[in-house]
Amino acid sequence: MRHTSNTQGRHVNGPGEAPGVMLSKDGLPGWLDPVVHAVETVEPLQLSRFLPPADGAGRQSAVLILFGEGERGPELLLMERASSLRSHAGQPSFPGGALDPEDGDPLAEGPLRAALREAEEETGLDPSGVQLFGVLPKLYIPVSGFVVTSVLGWWREPTPVGVVDPNETARVFTVPVADLTDPDNRATTVHPSGHRGPAFLVESALVWGFTAGIIDRLLHYSGWERPWDRDKQVPLDWRS
Repeated sequence: MRHTSNTQGRHVNGPGEAPGVMLSKDGLPGWLDPVVHAVETVEPLQLSRFLPPADGAGRQSAVLILFGEGERGPELLLMERASSLRSHAGQPSFPGGALDPEDGDPLAEGPLRAALREAEEETGLDPSGVQLFGVLPKLYIPVSGFVVTSVLGWWREPTPVGVVDPNETARVFTVPVADLTDPDNRATTVHPSGHRGPAFLVESALVWGFTAGIIDRLLHYSGWERPWDRDKQVPLDWRS
């Protein structure tokens, strides 16, 4: 089943700029319909209480939330950051990073370009096989000062991915959505600071923090969430 939208791809790059940066819902698989609806209707505070500072402070960044279709159905692309990094070391995350000047306007095409560029640099992903279809409201990560735009894509033409630079990335992997929705794989993390948040124990990894928060909200507002035991706790190491 394919998503049949009458809207044409919405280009966000101007004349003379690099091609391929556009948003389009045309031809998406039908199972992505609930995600598309969630992206179009979710409000910032429904995703997180941490919103960008009103004074414009914070470093603009973007992540790529890439949905593919594997042997077990829908899946997400994740990576594990190298343990030597200063920020979020060893954490599973979406591919992404700070915007570069050449990415363009942070309020327009910049986050889309940055998400694809970072994904290519970190995982070897071929951006030409990715169809971008949505953008979530900007959120804020206080611990690092990043203002994050989450860009959603459909892995229309999958290509091999893997670690490009071991100094930045420990591994690259995909997680079936079925595993993310499995109640047995869900838990609540408790940080030494007292902060609590959703977590997923999948692919020999503990996905927590910003990444887990976004996955949790997407599953919820897409209607994919299954009841799970929120009292099941996983403590976080003090270095996290």
